Amino acid sequence: MFRYFLSHPAFAGRLLALAGLLFCSATLFSQKYNTVETTSAKARKAYEDGRRFLMQSDAPRALRAFDEALRVDSMFIEARLAWAETHFDNGHWAEAERGFEAVMLLHPGFHPSVPFNLALSEWRQDKFLEAHTHIDNFLESGVKNADLLYKAQRLAENCLFAAEAVKNPVPFDPQPVGEGINSAADEYLPALTADGSTMIFTRRDGYDENFYISTLQPDGAWGKAEYLEGVNTYQNEGAETISADGSWLVFTACNRRNDGSQGSCDLYWSQQKNGNWTKPVPFSKAINSADWDAQPSISPDGKTIFFSSTRPGGQGGKDLWFTTRQEGGRWSTPENLGADINSRGDEQTPFIHPDGQTLYFTSNGLPGMGENDLYFVRRQSDGSWGKPQNLGYPVNTRESEGTLTVSLDGRTAYFAANPPGNAGGIDIYQFDLPLHARPQPVTYAKARVTDATTGNPLVAQVEFTDLKTGQSFVSARTKPDGSFLVCLPAGIDYALNVSKEKYLFHSENFNLLETSSFDKPFLLEIALEPIGDVDESVARPAPSRPVVLRNVFFETGSAALLPASTNELNRLVSLLEETPALRIQISGHTDNVGDDASNQVLSQNRAKAVYEYLIQQGIAAERLRFVGFGESKPIETNETVEGRARNRRTEFVVW
Repeated sequence: MFRYFLSHPAFAGRLLALAGLLFCSATLFSQKYNTVETTSAKARKAYEDGRRFLMQSDAPRALRAFDEALRVDSMFIEARLAWAETHFDNGHWAEAERGFEAVMLLHPGFHPSVPFNLALSEWRQDKFLEAHTHIDNFLESGVKNADLLYKAQRLAENCLFAAEAVKNPVPFDPQPVGEGINSAADEYLPALTADGSTMIFTRRDGYDENFYISTLQPDGAWGKAEYLEGVNTYQNEGAETISADGSWLVFTACNRRNDGSQGSCDLYWSQQKNGNWTKPVPFSKAINSADWDAQPSISPDGKTIFFSSTRPGGQGGKDLWFTTRQEGGRWSTPENLGADINSRGDEQTPFIHPDGQTLYFTSNGLPGMGENDLYFVRRQSDGSWGKPQNLGYPVNTRESEGTLTVSLDGRTAYFAANPPGNAGGIDIYQFDLPLHARPQPVTYAKARVTDATTGNPLVAQVEFTDLKTGQSFVSARTKPDGSFLVCLPAGIDYALNVSKEKYLFHSENFNLLETSSFDKPFLLEIALEPIGDVDESVARPAPSRPVVLRNVFFETGSAALLPASTNELNRLVSLLEETPALRIQISGHTDNVGDDASNQVLSQNRAKAVYEYLIQQGIAAERLRFVGFGESKPIETNETVEGRARNRRTEFVVW
């Protein structure tokens, strides 16, 4: 904090220079006062004794000496200022406030530090509007030093923000996450998988920081945390992030040598393979720099890493940056998130929510409650970021707040704290996130892909497409066990296509434009039908299980294909082109709404529309046939809206 001690020998020699640099000298004062030169010898001696005790770090005796000086001469302004500043240095905010006010009554412009320190004393007592008045006095008196001007302006902004925030508190009832995670040691920096089943956090084991992992139990409690084998070393590891599916860990390590690291603190990564974590390695200099690079957060699609860095080109001290994975797996040159988010102060601990649109972080340079406050900012429809918003009081206080992690459903936030009376040091807590700070709804699709004949897991291509734009949302491969997990934010109509060479593809549709509930994720078992050689000389029969084209759509009551069908139909064209011997039958089905005859005709015409589209794309007619089954072959009940929607389908079988 900015503060000058007027009569301390270390400051006395430069007092006039500082006053001349910062302010125009004041010539008016409200009442007569005495200085060191005009006070009595007895008061002067007590004052000098007080200065000597301060040099000996004996504040109680110094205060008694200043009290004596003021008893002898209550108008002795240097003694009154020394008394106020000594109380200020020792956190006696009410006494410091009274002392600085007394100095200003004697002479408002006696020293430029007085209104600043008075404002700080009031700020520490939550007297925000009074503090704002006095910091305005400081600003209006002609401050010249850029650093002091910045600090004063920030305090003025904080005073106005805090005065309103404390009048409009947000709900906040933090609870410890439980003894499975919290211990007598310090625990902090929690990171969650998207499904909320796994938490990785940092625990300080003596002087060593290590990662621990805990899994959510059926009763909702966190299981006993275990040491994360394969990643931890005898050196510190911390500030981690984990990918949505829990297979990729990115974290911060500092001062490592001869392993490819670039500077003081760098970003490292490890992958989970066959149930074990690989040896961590640093990112290349494409991401890491010779400066401080730390506190990563992985986007839900795994394509972007947000982090904090002191590298050149930022707005202030520590800024938020991001890098994206390009075609071929290369990472782009990190870019600064810009002046709308980064301030002259420090922005740290970014956390990008699985919605891919809401970024949480801390800042000590934006208007708030004082030190590091928690903020969030939302990505706009054009890809830019909006204006950061403070999470509010009492989530934020005059102290420093740390990392925030938010659950997939946006309701629960996790953070580390050491509240008064807590016996376990720093522990991890959770609380219900205020409504205004919640991200948009998100669910996830979790699946396992297998061979329909053998049941063995398959490494297959998984692609989610935005049907409105036709753009790929996620393109990835399943893990060796055939599994994948992909976060699906609201507001998009998703097409899922799972494919593998020499297999028929599988498709699903997740229309989140109309979905109102995100409490249940999409859990799938996907069995891909092997194609084989599809040749008469091969004894193995061709697959005959129907493949539903869940992303082929028609106008209501019509056989006219909608534009959103193009993506799926073109995948079918590609399958037929890649497998020239493959022959398929297109089948149309309806629900039971309407009469049998009309449904039969509609299903036949819809199957024919797909048949004709394939021919238009160059597929030979002799490889195709079509048939309509009307409402005769439902796959679900026709008693519900959802069931009828599943029954209205187009599919194909191999023949």
